[in-house]
Amino acid sequence: MVKLFFLLSGEHESLPLSELKAILEAESHAYSILEKLDQIARIEADLRCIDSIKRRSAFTRLCCFELLNCSAEITCILRSAQQAHLNGVLKQGESFAVRVRRVRTYAAELNTMVLEKELGELLSKVNRGAVVNLKNPDKTFVGILSDERLIFGLKLAEIRAKPFVERRPRKKPFFHPSAMPPRLARCMVNLTRVKAGDLVFDPFCGTGSMLVEAGFVGCRVLGSDVQRRMVNGAIRNINYFNIEPEGVVVADARDLPFSKVDSVVTDPPYGRSTITLKRATDQIVKEALAAAIKLLDKGQKVCIASPQTLNIGKIGTCLGYKHLESYFVYVHRTLTREIALFEKA
Repeated sequence: MVKLFFLLSGEHESLPLSELKAILEAESHAYSILEKLDQIARIEADLRCIDSIKRRSAFTRLCCFELLNCSAEITCILRSAQQAHLNGVLKQGESFAVRVRRVRTYAAELNTMVLEKELGELLSKVNRGAVVNLKNPDKTFVGILSDERLIFGLKLAEIRAKPFVERRPRKKPFFHPSAMPPRLARCMVNLTRVKAGDLVFDPFCGTGSMLVEAGFVGCRVLGSDVQRRMVNGAIRNINYFNIEPEGVVVADARDLPFSKVDSVVTDPPYGRSTITLKRATDQIVKEALAAAIKLLDKGQKVCIASPQTLNIGKIGTCLGYKHLESYFVYVHRTLTREIALFEKA
């Protein structure tokens, strides 16, 4: 077990840390949360967890091995860095770079370029033979300024935004304005704690966003939708990303032709751009949750999106689920999504 820190997305206050914990639990990595700062999570865990987080996370930006944690004041930083165990972190002839980032406007009085230079000189001094290379270094050291603190360490992994950008709804062969953004879809899949090989089911598969993201996690995927047009579109999108589904079928979420899945991740229809077959959104959600619970074993999970005004937590609890947590994601002036996680009791 070592100390690690993660730079998290600033898109949502609590979802990134919850996703990080869900991945660690899904992949059976023992961990303890040391501290949560603004967009930073400090944890103690096995180094092997980095591969799981890099492969799965939507809302983690950087994974780093922690070397220094101190007040964001220049004399304190330099004093702490001199006392830290920085010798031996670079081998003879290895090149390195130091990068310092600031979360929001924390420690605005600190010049990050000066701080990079000072920390770089110290690393060179205690690791003789190491050389600075700002363009293509063997190792990169990262400092994050947040909550008037500097957390500094060796970068182990960086999660690029480009793959998610390339999978945004308008980039896919089949587009519909109600499609879930890929980052949020991936996060919802992760929250259910599924692992590679598990069967993830979406009873309102639409354009296939949930199924695509579950497929990239390594899960088997199964989808249904009441509209044949959406089923055909979802199949186009899934095939485009070379994911082989267990099946995508035309079916009513109230009467499903399946008997067993490992998790349900879904975004039922609501809003002007969707077809609800003249049924109220609360009725659709209630009927879908009632049908889904029959497919799950005790302890398995459902992650579902709905309008905040629906109070989906109460609906799920009345149906016999355990309501684990909810997150609220602003979409536009008339819609805030509630992302609710349920467990079959």
